[in-house]
Amino acid sequence: MSPRGGAAMTAAAVRIGAPGRAGAQAGFTLIELLIVVAIIGILATMAVVQLRQTPQRAKEAALKENLYVLRNVIDQYFTDKGKYPDSLQSLVDDGYIRKIPIDPMTDSDTTWVEEASAGAAEEDQDDPSLQGGIADVHSGSSESALDGTPYNDW
Repeated sequence: MSPRGGAAMTAAAVRIGAPGRAGAQAGFTLIELLIVVAIIGILATMAVVQLRQTPQRAKEAALKENLYVLRNVIDQYFTDKGKYPDSLQSLVDDGYIRKIPIDPMTDSDTTWVEEASAGAAEEDQDDPSLQGGIADVHSGSSESALDGTPYNDW
């Protein structure tokens, strides 16, 4: 080996370790690291807030769907029979629905609040459409939704 080759190799090694600044080491400054950590912290905080409401939003979506199904089945029953069902169980017994859906806010299928038809108080009971029955259902929960409305008003 020639002495010149050894010196060239040492100089190249020095230049590779310090690109850009003579004598300075490559890396990030403390302020750059702090800025990156702060940005990551802000993004993580925003994600946690959104994820915290996700289960509640899923329950609300399930409640809306279950109410839609029940109300649709009650309307089908009324259209077919000319009267409202006496109970939610009669919808199951007559084959309009397989089972009563669960109220996701109370985790029960027995807590639905049944609203009687307006014709139940009428004097003329000869007309089947004026006879009593369930015209509407609501959730049995007394809690409020994310938008502030009570679930039992839906």
